[in-house]
Amino acid sequence: MRSETTTTIQRIENAAIAVAILLAVIAFGQPWWLLLAAFLLFDLSAAGYLRSARMGAVTYNAVHNYAGPAIVFSLYVILLIMDRHVVWLALLAACWAFHVAVDRALGYGLKLEDFAHTHLGRIGRRSQIKPD
Repeated sequence: MRSETTTTIQRIENAAIAVAILLAVIAFGQPWWLLLAAFLLFDLSAAGYLRSARMGAVTYNAVHNYAGPAIVFSLYVILLIMDRHVVWLALLAACWAFHVAVDRALGYGLKLEDFAHTHLGRIGRRSQIKPD
């Protein structure tokens, strides 16, 4: 079982990552509002829950981790080295990583048994109820 301290540290780390991404987007002269405009697009991955809890967790977790943005940003860097400037790839990676970071900072971690059971602990109203 995760300790509250570990979860708090991870949430703070992810909040810092979200702020760093926001500042980087601003520093590179890109539209910061794009981070907010694209925010909910990544939650479409939860559509797997319409089929089953297991499928929902798989599709949600496939999108809500840092591997995807890292791959997209790596592709951007490779293309940049080849003198191809495709800034939209860097923005996609930033929007994606920003979404993951904000979700984790808010306690929405990778899904385990069901939507409310995450690697950062339980979320939702039931998580607030303390057993007697």
